[in-house]
Parts: sequence; C-alpha cells; structure tokens
Amino acid sequence: MKSKTILFRDPVVERVCDKFVTRSDVGYAKYGRTLHEERTGGHKDLAGYLNDVQEELMDAILYIQAAKEAHEDMKKQLDADIATAEANKASFRPPHPSHASDAQLDWTDHVAPV
Repeated sequence: MKSKTILFRDPVVERVCDKFVTRSDVGYAKYGRTLHEERTGGHKDLAGYLNDVQEELMDAILYIQAAKEAHEDMKKQLDADIATAEANKASFRPPHPSHASDAQLDWTDHVAPV
C-alpha cells in the first residue's frame, strides 16, 4: 500500500478524495483486488468495464429522479407549513381586556398595599 500526504486548499475536494479512498477500501474488501490488479490481471475486459459504467449511470439516473421527487415533496410540505403559519397569523387576535382575569398577574398584583 502506498502512502501520500496531500495539502488540500478546498475542504470539498478533500471530502471527495476521502470518499474515493473509502470506496476503494470497500471494493477491495468485497473483491479482494484493486482496480489496477483487476485490469492488469485480465479479470475484466473493456466490455465488462463499459457494462459497469452503463449500470452505474443507470443507477445514478434513478437516484437523481428519487432525489428530485424528495425535493418536490419537501417544497410542497414547506409551502403548506408557510400557508398554515400565514393563516394562523392572519386570524390571530390578542386577548380582549375583559379577559384580563385569565391573564397571568404581575408580581406587583400580589403585594398588599402598605
């Protein structure tokens, strides 16, 4: 295994690189070889790689569609929450002074005059 020190100026790029390393570790644990070993050892030919790419892109399209639908659901829920909040705000009426006995009394209301 090779070790390398990299200085990242962009934390987003660093996080993506970390994911690549983790993904490589998962693949190695699953298949017992690196992509380089798979290629140079003749374990997969060009047609096999092209098939893998096609399947991954098909999966990506499905993930994009599911994410778009989840985003639309969240937008609809947010719009409904805003409409409810606006309706509640519009219908709010402060208590009438005749209901003051129901209101919390100030501490001075409990002090007997001297």
